Amino acid sequence: MYVRDAKNREEVWLLDHLDELGLSDPAFRSRDYVIALDEETGTKTGFGRIRIHTDEDDEWCELAAIGVPQAWRGNGVGGHVVERLVEMARDHGFEKVYSHTGEGGYLSQFGFHRADEGDLPDPIADRLTEVREDDDDAVPMAIDVDDFEMPDRLRERFKRAGDHEDEETTEPEESAEDFGIDPDEATYKYDTGR
Repeated sequence: MYVRDAKNREEVWLLDHLDELGLSDPAFRSRDYVIALDEETGTKTGFGRIRIHTDEDDEWCELAAIGVPQAWRGNGVGGHVVERLVEMARDHGFEKVYSHTGEGGYLSQFGFHRADEGDLPDPIADRLTEVREDDDDAVPMAIDVDDFEMPDRLRERFKRAGDHEDEETTEPEESAEDFGIDPDEATYKYDTGR
Protein backbone atom coordinates (compact mmCIF):
# COMPACT_ATOMS: atom_id res chain seq x y z
CA MET A 1 0.00 0.00 0.00
CA TYR A 2 1.15 3.52 -0.73
CA VAL A 3 -0.23 7.04 -1.24
CA ARG A 4 0.65 9.18 -4.26
CA ASP A 5 -0.57 12.30 -6.06
CA ALA A 6 -3.67 11.79 -8.19
CA LYS A 7 -3.35 11.79 -11.95
CA ASN A 8 -5.69 13.64 -14.34
CA ARG A 9 -6.96 10.36 -15.77
CA GLU A 10 -8.34 9.49 -12.31
CA GLU A 11 -10.89 12.33 -12.31
CA VAL A 12 -13.82 10.05 -13.13
CA TRP A 13 -12.87 7.57 -10.40
CA LEU A 14 -12.56 10.41 -7.87
CA LEU A 15 -15.87 12.01 -8.86
CA ASP A 16 -17.65 8.63 -8.72
CA HIS A 17 -16.30 7.89 -5.25
CA LEU A 18 -16.97 11.40 -3.94
CA ASP A 19 -20.58 10.91 -5.02
CA GLU A 20 -20.74 7.35 -3.65
CA LEU A 21 -19.49 8.50 -0.22
CA GLY A 22 -21.72 11.60 -0.19
CA LEU A 23 -18.78 14.01 -0.18
CA SER A 24 -19.12 17.32 -1.98
CA ASP A 25 -16.25 19.19 -3.56
CA PRO A 26 -17.48 22.42 -5.17
CA ALA A 27 -13.96 23.35 -6.30
CA PHE A 28 -12.93 19.94 -7.65
CA ARG A 29 -9.41 19.76 -9.12
CA SER A 30 -7.86 16.30 -9.41
CA ARG A 31 -4.34 17.71 -9.06
CA ASP A 32 -5.12 18.64 -5.42
CA TYR A 33 -5.89 15.02 -4.51
CA VAL A 34 -3.83 12.12 -3.30
CA ILE A 35 -4.85 8.50 -3.83
CA ALA A 36 -4.00 5.43 -1.76
CA LEU A 37 -3.31 2.30 -3.77
CA ASP A 38 -2.72 -1.39 -3.23
CA GLU A 39 0.66 -1.78 -4.93
CA GLU A 40 0.02 -5.45 -5.81
CA THR A 41 -3.27 -4.96 -7.68
CA GLY A 42 -3.28 -1.21 -8.39
CA THR A 43 -6.67 -0.96 -6.67
CA LYS A 44 -7.48 2.53 -5.44
CA THR A 45 -8.26 2.33 -1.72
CA GLY A 46 -8.74 5.92 -0.57
CA PHE A 47 -8.32 9.60 -1.37
CA GLY A 48 -8.22 13.12 0.01
CA ARG A 49 -7.26 16.64 -0.96
CA ILE A 50 -5.85 19.88 0.31
CA ARG A 51 -7.61 23.15 -0.35
CA ILE A 52 -5.67 26.39 -0.09
CA HIS A 53 -7.72 29.44 0.89
CA THR A 54 -6.34 32.91 0.31
CA ASP A 55 -7.25 36.49 0.99
CA GLU A 56 -5.23 39.65 0.43
CA ASP A 57 -3.12 39.06 3.55
CA ASP A 58 -2.50 35.34 3.98
CA GLU A 59 -3.12 31.71 3.01
CA TRP A 60 -4.61 28.80 4.97
CA CYS A 61 -4.73 25.10 4.28
CA GLU A 62 -7.70 22.77 4.70
CA LEU A 63 -7.78 18.98 4.45
CA ALA A 64 -10.99 18.07 2.64
CA ALA A 65 -12.89 15.29 0.89
CA ILE A 66 -11.11 12.46 2.68
CA GLY A 67 -12.72 9.15 1.83
CA VAL A 68 -12.12 5.41 1.99
CA PRO A 69 -14.43 2.94 0.21
CA GLN A 70 -16.24 0.66 2.66
CA ALA A 71 -14.27 -2.45 1.67
CA TRP A 72 -10.97 -0.80 2.70
CA ARG A 73 -11.98 0.79 6.00
CA GLY A 74 -10.18 -0.38 9.12
CA ASN A 75 -6.87 -0.83 7.26
CA GLY A 76 -5.20 2.48 8.14
CA VAL A 77 -5.83 3.85 4.64
CA GLY A 78 -7.50 7.06 5.85
CA GLY A 79 -4.69 7.74 8.30
CA HIS A 80 -2.08 7.47 5.59
CA VAL A 81 -4.08 9.74 3.30
CA VAL A 82 -4.24 12.32 6.12
CA GLU A 83 -0.49 11.89 6.74
CA ARG A 84 0.32 12.54 3.07
CA LEU A 85 -1.93 15.61 3.02
CA VAL A 86 -0.26 17.05 6.12
CA GLU A 87 3.14 16.43 4.48
CA MET A 88 1.94 18.26 1.36
CA ALA A 89 0.78 21.19 3.50
CA ARG A 90 4.20 21.30 5.20
CA ASP A 91 5.90 21.22 1.77
CA HIS A 92 3.76 24.21 0.73
CA GLY A 93 5.02 26.11 3.79
CA PHE A 94 1.95 25.80 6.03
CA GLU A 95 2.52 25.47 9.77
CA LYS A 96 -1.12 24.67 10.59
CA VAL A 97 -3.90 22.84 8.75
CA TYR A 98 -7.64 22.80 9.32
CA SER A 99 -10.34 20.27 8.58
CA HIS A 100 -14.11 20.40 9.05
CA THR A 101 -15.65 17.09 9.97
CA GLY A 102 -18.44 15.41 11.86
CA GLU A 103 -15.91 12.69 12.64
CA GLY A 104 -13.70 14.80 14.92
CA GLY A 105 -12.77 11.77 17.00
CA TYR A 106 -11.10 10.20 13.99
CA LEU A 107 -8.74 13.12 13.40
CA SER A 108 -7.95 13.54 17.10
CA GLN A 109 -5.95 10.29 17.06
CA PHE A 110 -3.38 12.10 14.87
CA GLY A 111 -3.09 15.15 17.13
CA PHE A 112 -5.90 17.31 15.69
CA HIS A 113 -7.85 19.33 18.25
CA ARG A 114 -11.14 21.15 18.02
CA ALA A 115 -10.52 24.74 16.93
CA ASP A 116 -12.37 27.65 18.50
CA GLU A 117 -14.81 28.91 15.85
CA GLY A 118 -14.25 32.52 16.95
CA ASP A 119 -10.53 32.24 16.20
CA LEU A 120 -10.88 30.78 12.68
CA PRO A 121 -9.50 32.87 9.81
CA ASP A 122 -12.36 34.25 7.68
CA PRO A 123 -11.86 31.91 4.68
CA ILE A 124 -11.80 28.85 6.98
CA ALA A 125 -14.90 30.08 8.86
CA ASP A 126 -16.68 30.63 5.53
CA ARG A 127 -15.74 27.12 4.47
CA LEU A 128 -17.14 25.73 7.75
CA THR A 129 -20.47 27.38 6.91
CA GLU A 130 -20.42 25.68 3.48
CA VAL A 131 -19.59 22.28 4.98
CA ARG A 132 -22.42 22.61 7.51
CA GLU A 133 -24.90 22.90 4.64
CA ASP A 134 -24.23 19.17 4.03
CA ASP A 135 -23.23 18.12 7.56
CA ASP A 136 -24.89 19.89 10.51
CA ASP A 137 -22.50 18.12 12.93
CA ALA A 138 -19.31 19.44 11.29
CA VAL A 139 -16.78 20.94 13.68
CA PRO A 140 -13.51 22.74 12.89
CA MET A 141 -10.36 20.75 13.68
CA ALA A 142 -6.78 22.02 13.50
CA ILE A 143 -3.23 20.78 13.96
CA ASP A 144 0.24 22.25 13.79
CA VAL A 145 1.91 20.18 11.06
CA ASP A 146 4.85 19.33 13.32
CA ASP A 147 2.46 17.81 15.89
CA PHE A 148 1.03 15.19 13.50
CA GLU A 149 1.53 11.63 14.76
CA MET A 150 0.64 8.38 13.02
CA PRO A 151 -0.41 5.74 15.56
CA ASP A 152 1.70 2.56 15.23
CA ARG A 153 -1.44 0.40 14.99
CA LEU A 154 -2.55 2.25 11.83
CA ARG A 155 0.90 2.00 10.30
CA GLU A 156 0.86 -1.78 10.84
CA ARG A 157 -2.67 -2.17 9.46
CA PHE A 158 -1.66 -0.22 6.35
CA LYS A 159 1.36 -2.48 5.80
CA ARG A 160 -0.87 -5.57 5.95
CA ALA A 161 -3.78 -4.05 4.00
CA GLY A 162 -2.33 -5.31 0.71
CA ASP A 163 -3.17 -8.84 1.84
CA HIS A 164 -6.85 -7.83 1.66
CA GLU A 165 -8.36 -8.83 -1.68
CA ASP A 166 -11.95 -7.92 -2.46
CA GLU A 167 -13.49 -8.60 -5.86
CA GLU A 168 -15.63 -5.47 -5.63
CA THR A 169 -12.60 -3.18 -5.41
CA THR A 170 -10.47 -4.94 -8.03
CA GLU A 171 -10.53 -2.92 -11.22
CA PRO A 172 -11.19 -4.72 -14.51
CA GLU A 173 -8.53 -5.01 -17.20
CA GLU A 174 -8.85 -2.21 -19.76
CA SER A 175 -9.33 -3.09 -23.42
CA ALA A 176 -9.20 -1.18 -26.68
CA GLU A 177 -13.01 -1.15 -26.77
CA ASP A 178 -13.04 0.80 -23.46
CA PHE A 179 -11.49 3.70 -25.37
CA GLY A 180 -13.81 3.45 -28.39
CA ILE A 181 -11.25 1.65 -30.56
CA ASP A 182 -12.33 -1.20 -32.82
CA PRO A 183 -9.22 -3.43 -32.76
CA ASP A 184 -10.24 -5.16 -36.00
CA GLU A 185 -10.57 -1.91 -37.97
CA ALA A 186 -8.07 0.44 -36.30
CA THR A 187 -4.83 1.43 -37.94
CA TYR A 188 -1.96 2.68 -35.89
CA LYS A 189 0.61 5.37 -36.53
CA TYR A 190 3.42 2.86 -37.01
CA ASP A 191 1.35 0.10 -38.62
CA THR A 192 3.51 -1.67 -41.22
CA GLY A 193 0.54 -3.38 -42.83
CA ARG A 194 1.65 -6.89 -41.90
